[in-house]
This record gives sequence, C-alpha cells and structure tokens, in this order.
Amino acid sequence: MPKKVKSAGLGRPTRRQQAEIVYDLTQIGFKLKDILYVTELPESTYHYHIGKKTESNKDKEIEELIQTIFKENKERYGYRRITDELKSRGYEVNHKRVLRIMRKLGLKCLKFTNRSRRYNSYKGTIGKVAKSKMNRRFTTPNPLQKLVTDITEFKCIENEKLYLSPIIDLYNQEIIAWEISNHPTLDIAIEPLKAAIEVIKENAVYRTTLHSDQGWHYQHNAWIKTLKQHGIFQSMSRKGNCLDNSPMENFFGILKQEMYYGEDLLSYTELKQRIEDYIYYYNHDRIKQKLSGLSPVEYRKQDTQLSA
Repeated sequence: MPKKVKSAGLGRPTRRQQAEIVYDLTQIGFKLKDILYVTELPESTYHYHIGKKTESNKDKEIEELIQTIFKENKERYGYRRITDELKSRGYEVNHKRVLRIMRKLGLKCLKFTNRSRRYNSYKGTIGKVAKSKMNRRFTTPNPLQKLVTDITEFKCIENEKLYLSPIIDLYNQEIIAWEISNHPTLDIAIEPLKAAIEVIKENAVYRTTLHSDQGWHYQHNAWIKTLKQHGIFQSMSRKGNCLDNSPMENFFGILKQEMYYGEDLLSYTELKQRIEDYIYYYNHDRIKQKLSGLSPVEYRKQDTQLSA
C-alpha cells in the first residue's frame, strides 16, 4: 500500500483513492478481505467507490456508442430513437439515462423552423372529386391496403425549384414509389402511381385505397382512369383540410427538417441526389418507435417472416 501511494504521488490518500489502490492490488493476486483487514478500509466504503467507478466505465462505453449513433444519423436522432437503437444493438438502457448522457455531451437533435411556403396544387374543381374513404383512419395491419400521396416543393439555387411526389404505405410508413421533377406536371403524379401499381400487383392481399388531396393532378382523368383500371379505390381530403392527409404532411415535415432546413441551397441535381439518399435512409435505416424500433423495411421483412 505505501509503495502504491508513493508511486501515485499522493500525500494522504482519500477514501476513493484508497479504494482504487485496493482494487489494483486485487488484480495482481491479493485477496480482498486480507487487504481490507490490513488497510482498515470498510468493505462498504470499498464497494461504494468501486461501484461508482464501474458505473462511470459503463457510462463511458454508452457515451461513445451514443455519439457514434448520433453522428451516423447526421444528428437527426433524439434520445428516444437513440434508446431504441441501443436496444436493437443489445444494450438494455433506460431512456432517462440516455437523455442524461446526451445532455452531458451536449448532443441535441437538429430542428429547424419551416420557412418555406407549402406547395398548393389546388386549382378548383376541374374534374371529379372523390369522397374521403380514409376518414383519418391512417393505420392498417395489412401491407398496401392504405396508401397516401401528395406533392411538395423545394427551392434550389438560381431560382430553380424541385418537386417531390412520393407514395407511402400506411402499414409501415414505407415510401414505395416516388418521382422528382423540376416541373409539377401530370407525370410527377402518374409515374410513381405506375411504379406503385407494380408493387401492388405482386404483393397486395386486400384491395388498395389511395388517398390524396384535391390537387388538379388527382382530379385529372388520366389519374382516375389509371386507378379504376387497376381496381384501386380513390380517396380525397376535404377541401382545405390538411389533417385529412396528415401522414403525408408529417413525412414532408420530417424530410425537410432532417435534410433541407438549415442547409445551403443546392443545385437541382445535388438536391435530387440528397433526397434520393434520404429516402433510402428513411426506408432502410431510420427507426420508428411505432414500428417497435425498426425501420419500415425491417418491419415489413420481420412481419413477412412471422407470417410465413
């Protein structure tokens, strides 16, 4: 013990320092009860300080992993989603502990205010307006039974604009088809619909309902005819009621918050690539609490295996 104290450059060691020295001695073969007897260090004091040291070491491992997960997801994950990711990697950790560590490390999920005008494709009644078959019932246990779609606008450099038209499966929030264009023509709605129909043909068990707002694309005869040809029910939000298509609005909000707001404006080509990369991330890697801490694709695959 005196040699350890001298080599550490200590004067009169504190209880914590004594406990650490005792711990070091146990690692080279001395029996704990013998050392405690000689040093007159209470066993409860020893376990208290070594327990805190062990806890600190555990925190260090979790801290490093939390920082890794946070960086891997480009600062998009808050403490709840990081907790789910830790559990998926085999770490049983309470969300309160994750929150405490993130606050300690200064890790905060990036959030930016919506500063852009929402794209509005409504031009009055120019075709047939369908009734809302969804009625805000946005959940289903069946793949491809309920789909939603809409169009959103992004600004690019040199006053260019980019338009995104995705189709989302409400079963697992997966984006099953999308189209990106620099003009909001009819094709931006029709092309992802054609791609979605191929997925529906191969995988749907129940008849599909596709919900949208009352934008002119969805009142167009070509849209309505395509739906009817493939036996898909058409559903529309009520006029001026964005809550009738809230899952789509929610996705657009997440997308822009996590990869668009707060960033420098890009060229059309650069932004198109960034959006496509994000959609892959959203489908395959971004976990959701509502999907038991899985990504949309992971949830679909797991559910398929359980049903087989």
